[in-house]
Amino acid sequence: MRVAVIGSGIVGAAAAYHLSGRGVSVTVVDGAYQGEATQAGAGIVCPWVDHPDDDDWYRLTREGARHYPALVEALGEDIGYARVGALLVAEEPADLEPVRALLARRRAGAPEMGEVTDVPSPSALFPPLAEDLVALHVAGAARVDGRAVRDALLHAAVARGAEVRPGTAMLTPAGQVLVRETRDADSRGRPLGRHPGTTAPDAAPDTAPDTAPDAAAPGTAGPGTPASGAAGSWRQGAPRPQAPAAPLEGTLEVAQGNTAGGTGGGGDVGVVLEADVVIVAAGAWAGEVCRPLGVELPVFPRRGQILHAALDGVDTAWWPIVLPRSGPYLVGFPGSRVVVGATVEDVGFAPRVTMGGLDEVLQAGLRVAPGLFGATVTEARVGLRPVYAPGPPLIGRLTDRVVVATGLSAYGLTAGPFTGRIAAALALGEEPPIDITPYGPAGV
Repeated sequence: MRVAVIGSGIVGAAAAYHLSGRGVSVTVVDGAYQGEATQAGAGIVCPWVDHPDDDDWYRLTREGARHYPALVEALGEDIGYARVGALLVAEEPADLEPVRALLARRRAGAPEMGEVTDVPSPSALFPPLAEDLVALHVAGAARVDGRAVRDALLHAAVARGAEVRPGTAMLTPAGQVLVRETRDADSRGRPLGRHPGTTAPDAAPDTAPDTAPDAAAPGTAGPGTPASGAAGSWRQGAPRPQAPAAPLEGTLEVAQGNTAGGTGGGGDVGVVLEADVVIVAAGAWAGEVCRPLGVELPVFPRRGQILHAALDGVDTAWWPIVLPRSGPYLVGFPGSRVVVGATVEDVGFAPRVTMGGLDEVLQAGLRVAPGLFGATVTEARVGLRPVYAPGPPLIGRLTDRVVVATGLSAYGLTAGPFTGRIAAALALGEEPPIDITPYGPAGV
């Protein structure tokens, strides 16, 4: 059996890992897009505090968290995974009561969350925090290095015989995969040449400002923005109105005629990648990749900007994750590193670090953790999280030979490896480990 995986982020890498372990011939097409979410994510695994009124979302992220310990053991290498716990911090004790009730309600069905205890002085566990905060400590929360997970999964898949091929992939109406090899990318994060799902000429550099009708205003976005009502997710802002998929530049045309390797109705459309089944795990670009099939998948990018800082000489490896009710998250990693983020911006395919984004993250981060004032900024990352407009993630069959898995939004590193396992099961024609009916593509 031959399976082509379009996308080499955490979902695609996990699918390749599971398939190669079953003896399947796997080829992963790596578009190397700037702004891939896996490359930027902070790596928070704490699903029990979110989606209080959405059992489908919660089920997927909960199972994603449960999947990690066995995966870590199977991979046998350091992927930055550690159960460091999480501090849910707030300024007033009363603000903690809704999430305390949520955790109590979910405890029986998720004992892996560990003990939930009151912490009157959170700065004792995370020294840079403001002194006037109170917190709940969730012992089972973990952090993980998204890049390390992805790389370990791909390395393991390659060791089992999988191939990783650089290039831009597109589908034909019949679900055939065409690959145009390229390593260069334009300013919108897409490889130069034909973009996924199009045969348009190379796009001109994008110099337009980041503006969109529903773009998040500085200071109003971020995972810690309180949701409306006490029942909202702890670390995710209030749900946004459904947004349309952000189209890529160019006109969608699928070349007719010679598609075997070079010239067709639209010029060089790429080389056919022979496959019995295709898994589209292309993140925010999945809608464009699948459009030639005649389906419109409302998948759009949501930008997140994240800062990395260093506290020289300070051991931050086992600091708990900090998840404020209002403000950015903070995650400690080995090497005296602290990650602060992230913005939540609907600005289309614009994987750029901006002055406004950095200002938002810095100001909000220092309000929660003034002890980071003297930290050295070492890096700024930006990721385009894939969001499926109808709400839950998108996982299922589009045709008898095309499977799609995307739309994990801010929970890619929590649920990505498990979602890849689901996609692998679908490709093999097997029953997925959970019921995926709620995640199926609408109208397909």
